[in-house]
Amino acid sequence: MTSKDDAKGASGSTEVVVPDHVVEAAQVGAAGKQSRDATPGWVGKFVWSSLWKAVAVVLLTLFFLSVAWKAQTLLRMLGVSVFFALAMIPAVKYMNERWGWKRGAAVGAIYGGLVLFVVLMVVVLIPAISSFADQVNVDSGGMADKLNGYSQDLVGRDVIAQSTATDAGAAADTGLADWAENLAGVATSGIGFVFNMMTVLLFTFYFAADAPRIQRALMSRMPAHKQKVTGWVWDTAIEQTGGYFYSRMLLMVINGGLFFVAMMLVGMPLAYALPLAVFEGFVAEFIPAVGTYIGAAIPILLALVVLGFAQALILLVWVLIYQQVENYWLSPKLSAQTMTLNGGVAFGAALAGGAIAGPMGAFMALPVAALITSIISNTGKTYDVVYASAYKPTDDTPPAPPAPSADDGAAASA
Repeated sequence: MTSKDDAKGASGSTEVVVPDHVVEAAQVGAAGKQSRDATPGWVGKFVWSSLWKAVAVVLLTLFFLSVAWKAQTLLRMLGVSVFFALAMIPAVKYMNERWGWKRGAAVGAIYGGLVLFVVLMVVVLIPAISSFADQVNVDSGGMADKLNGYSQDLVGRDVIAQSTATDAGAAADTGLADWAENLAGVATSGIGFVFNMMTVLLFTFYFAADAPRIQRALMSRMPAHKQKVTGWVWDTAIEQTGGYFYSRMLLMVINGGLFFVAMMLVGMPLAYALPLAVFEGFVAEFIPAVGTYIGAAIPILLALVVLGFAQALILLVWVLIYQQVENYWLSPKLSAQTMTLNGGVAFGAALAGGAIAGPMGAFMALPVAALITSIISNTGKTYDVVYASAYKPTDDTPPAPPAPSADDGAAASA
């Protein structure tokens, strides 16, 4: 481009004359573009450093996920060990403070009781299960005939075919016998199972015996305010897990023992009554919400086909009466200071735990859910509820109106 002054000296030229202000504007625009294109050096350094950090984080995350996937069996055993150690710590603390036992000796005593329980199970329960399996196989045809007789009277048709009952009896005999043999001799389940069980017992021993030392080691790496939060979570986990385990175990003994007596009184054979009482007590107490009905359904059905309608009805009435006594008197007495958990949350936690980690996950889900709900209910800010819902219960007292502020008082006086 040529400016106006330069064009004057070019006589006879046909070049277009560009005004000076246009040329100046173009030069200013070009200089601004160059300044924008010239990125400062610190910007590039920041981008590259952030990019490398992101790549490093992704690689480290993938590495740790890969290690966790390869060590998932060990991590699962550690989780189970921590759960049982938390359940044992209250008993260990009681023995240590009440009787002056060392923590290792207290854990050893608990292990001795566990071994004694397993021996009793092998000596008493295993023969009963084997006999129960044999009688189910022998009496399966007669059971099917009785059940079909009841169904003919009620709905006018059979519910079980004779061939189906025979096959089911044989399958039950084989399955229960195999399970009893594996339970009687743990070594028959394989070296891997024995190794995993010993690993869990070893970790549980160290976690329960050295719990105070482990707690101090963890808190020594934290500032004071985090120590308080971590200590509260630690104590709450012990209270929820231990309280849940001991209260459920005691309720299982009471429920199963009384149910065993009820079955013996109505004439149930000992070979049926003993394993069914153990099954009913465990399922009813450790499976929330529906465990009572699942645990009682099979014994009542067997009483119906083995003994008759009247005996099955007596067992059903007993289960209903005992469940009301447990729900409204026995369970609140035992669990008032241990674990309070909404029934819907307990049922959902059991389903989630079973879906994630199988039967052991369902077993461990309730104290974990109780711990989570305790943390949520005791942390964070809370506010007074000032809204009165139109759908509130009729016996619910309406919330008090909020106190007027200073501005409201000034406005009212004005």
